[in-house]
Amino acid sequence: MTPVPSTHTPDADVRAAIGHTPLLQLSRIAADLPASVTLYAKAEHLNPGGSVKDRPARAMIDAGLQSGAFDPSTQTLIDATSGNTGIAYAMLGAAMGFDVLLALPANASDERKRILQAYGAELLLTDPMDGTDGAQARVRSVVEANPTAYFYPDQYSNAANWRAHYAGTGVELLEQTEHRITHFVAGLGTSGTFMGTVRRLKEARPAVEAIAMQPQTPLHGLEGLKHMDTARVPAIYDASLADRHVRCATEDAFAMTRRLAAEEGLLVGPSAGANVATALRIARTLDAGVVCTILCDTGTRYLSDDFWTSS
Repeated sequence: MTPVPSTHTPDADVRAAIGHTPLLQLSRIAADLPASVTLYAKAEHLNPGGSVKDRPARAMIDAGLQSGAFDPSTQTLIDATSGNTGIAYAMLGAAMGFDVLLALPANASDERKRILQAYGAELLLTDPMDGTDGAQARVRSVVEANPTAYFYPDQYSNAANWRAHYAGTGVELLEQTEHRITHFVAGLGTSGTFMGTVRRLKEARPAVEAIAMQPQTPLHGLEGLKHMDTARVPAIYDASLADRHVRCATEDAFAMTRRLAAEEGLLVGPSAGANVATALRIARTLDAGVVCTILCDTGTRYLSDDFWTSS
């Protein structure tokens, strides 16, 4: 039998599969909302590296290659990470053929560490109590000792981070909602997702309300999110871009993460749970609106965590 030719052009490589993620309506989670209010979540966990961080990782690598700051034949990419950007770097390093060295807190989930090692990345584990701030300090000390050996994109200070979302996530949200989006909710880590997406949304729809979320307390269980009052504030962060700043309790994020799996079939991580819990809280105050948020990463990176079985 003669094979039927495909009508689709194959993507060139894993890099081409990054972005253009679905926007999903959370109809069961938001069943109590009036018909005039809809809640959507952008499924960034469906990126090939399993998280929203695939976008800025690709953008920062491309910017380094284009500027000449990164020579993959002689330099190792090094950065600090809570896990997701590191996984994206490691995936792209494997696909493009360059070495990756990552500093991350030792309490990062076992799944994340194993994924990084599977891609061939080398790990520098830092004090959990110092969070990603400690990982950043470790990277700076390594680079200062031998600066020519490394390409240090520094995701917390690199404008290519937020520009990836300006050119991608923001544009896609406008297209997928047919410019009907009224509220955007996202947690703050490096802050790149919020900064870039909001800048693009506001250009097209100045009335869009941008709500920035962060953990309720300095000691929290929301890996990847920063409590800005007590953490090292990323250089790319501009607090004035948010129309509103809100907090989310770890317990509320965990409860929503379980609900997303059990009620929507969406196995995502706690930062996504925090985003949706906060977005739902905002949506319940509205008479009409289109509220959008981000499903940051896949829940398969947290299956060893205890919160899945908590009541």
